[in-house]
Amino acid sequence: MTHEEVQKWLDDYISAWGSNDPEAIGALFSEEAEYSYRPWKSEKHTVRGREAIVSSWLEDPDDPSGWEAAYAPYVVEGDKAVAIGWTKYEAAGEHPQRTYHNAYLLRFEDGVCAEFAEFYLLEKE
Repeated sequence: MTHEEVQKWLDDYISAWGSNDPEAIGALFSEEAEYSYRPWKSEKHTVRGREAIVSSWLEDPDDPSGWEAAYAPYVVEGDKAVAIGWTKYEAAGEHPQRTYHNAYLLRFEDGVCAEFAEFYLLEKE
């Protein structure tokens, strides 16, 4: 993978998230992909398989107009990459406006993600 290929994947990730389109989400991941929603692998916070990842994304989808995000590759080496960026959510209901700083650990197979682990920190004033 190159920096440009990883950037395109990240841009497609943001686009799929905003569209809530199952096909766009599924196109990001390999058939047996593993997606860890926390910075540790546990059965509770890890989803395995493309179909399960798509279902997980769509269980409680974010309103596309309620957030914005930007991510970029920090390091790319072979089939692995680290991406960094931010996600900003508008105030909604009981939740105030908030910004998260993100780091993603990625491993690719044939241009799609086979392993995804996210780390995030809530920005505090």
